[in-house]
Amino acid sequence: MLYSKTTPEQKRLALRAALGSGKLQQFPGAFSPLSARLIQEKGFPGVYISGAVLANDLGLPDIGLTTLTEVATRAGQIARMTDLPCIVDADTGFGEPMNVARTVQELENAGLAGCHIEDQVNPKRCGHLDGKAVVGLDTATQRIRAAADARRDENFLIMARTDIRATDTGPAGLQAAAERARALVEAGADAIFPEAMGTLEEFQAIRDAVDVPVLANMTEFGKSRLFTAAELESAGINIVIYPVTLLRSAMGEAERTLDVIRLDGTQEPQVERMLTRSRLYELVDYEAYNRFDTGIFNFLVPGRR
Repeated sequence: MLYSKTTPEQKRLALRAALGSGKLQQFPGAFSPLSARLIQEKGFPGVYISGAVLANDLGLPDIGLTTLTEVATRAGQIARMTDLPCIVDADTGFGEPMNVARTVQELENAGLAGCHIEDQVNPKRCGHLDGKAVVGLDTATQRIRAAADARRDENFLIMARTDIRATDTGPAGLQAAAERARALVEAGADAIFPEAMGTLEEFQAIRDAVDVPVLANMTEFGKSRLFTAAELESAGINIVIYPVTLLRSAMGEAERTLDVIRLDGTQEPQVERMLTRSRLYELVDYEAYNRFDTGIFNFLVPGRR
């Protein structure tokens, strides 16, 4: 009832243990607090909170328009509804290294288990679009160093994302990605997020370059095909995210339902595809709230008949 009883500190320890388990961790992307609860109920080990999803849910493109306050607030709302560790996309850290430091502390305060900071220039763009540009190595490492130095809980995960592979799709680009990954780890990154990898061999090259956990982004309509968990595990990947999958699924179904209402004058044909009232009440733990109310208000007021 209400919020998770698992503390942020416990969630961070759980995330560290999961990443060190040797098993691939699947983190679906939550687009709301209730969807995070569903992810937990389905048995996944963690939740991912996508910057693109947070922006899109506000009706904005993923080009760095959201603010630290918006991201920390919404991510905190999602994180507090689940016992699972949540990793949030912190874009480029919302400014210069000092802003990155503040970002980490605000996300700690919001109850997140970790975040990732990327090396794109501002304004950034979605990781699987063309025409991206990255900052120089000094700026990229300064961001990660600031993030690592700013955290107060040593178990808060600082993940470094690099988009440098997309700037050169040839062998030199892959080598540059591996070299940058190593530099980011030296700067203090606890894990590496190599964005827009095209093949399992490319993921393997990053895996071979560093000794920290490596993340794979399995977003639909991206640069690679949607590798299975078994394929990613064979390449040594430690964590896989499905950042926009649930939002796309929900919005796709919402669009189809609106079309039916507009054309048929009723939602009746779609009802069988909907979450039932009882299932919704189950997810929000309606019964526990009812028991709580009964326990509080089951008394008689003295002097009344």
